[in-house]
Amino acid sequence: MTADDWITPRRRARGTREELPAHEVRTALLDLLSEVGTVTATEAASRLGYSSGLCSFHLRQLARHGHVEEAPHSGGRARPWRLRQDVTAADRSSEEPFGDVARGLEDESWQRWLAQWDRAPAAWRQDEAFSAVAYLTPEEMSRVAGVIRRALAPYQDREQRPLARPDGALPVALIVRLFPLLPQTESGPDPQEG
Repeated sequence: MTADDWITPRRRARGTREELPAHEVRTALLDLLSEVGTVTATEAASRLGYSSGLCSFHLRQLARHGHVEEAPHSGGRARPWRLRQDVTAADRSSEEPFGDVARGLEDESWQRWLAQWDRAPAAWRQDEAFSAVAYLTPEEMSRVAGVIRRALAPYQDREQRPLARPDGALPVALIVRLFPLLPQTESGPDPQEG
């Protein structure tokens, strides 16, 4: 699946993204962004085998047509790009949700890890999967999410800056889902009863 597959006909009709003729470099850039999340033209050139100027040109074309946007960064000359992040909660409930795609990819990655665990280097034959149920208010749930985000913040620039990665670093899936466990509707029993 390419990033173009995520651009639903409904979005095109709403005009958030304009049609852009298919091009080998643009397709490769969208695929790369869907894989790694954020990339500079220089990093894309290194990964894809094109010149940084060509990647920069096509990233700007993709941005002009609403497919990508500049990612937040701490200044400097690096200009990271990402897939456009303009889906609101209302969009998620009314369209084919990206969340379903992301959850499917997460589940697929987890299954691949389980299938290949015994072939991983010994130091990596571990995972830190866990789950918990905590009784929280909406404000507390937001605070917990904030704590997790702050804990991960020191490591997130490594995606855009490969040279900041220590030797032996590999991409690690970090999946956190905080959501209330709502009682079942009238069609089923309330899990808090009985």
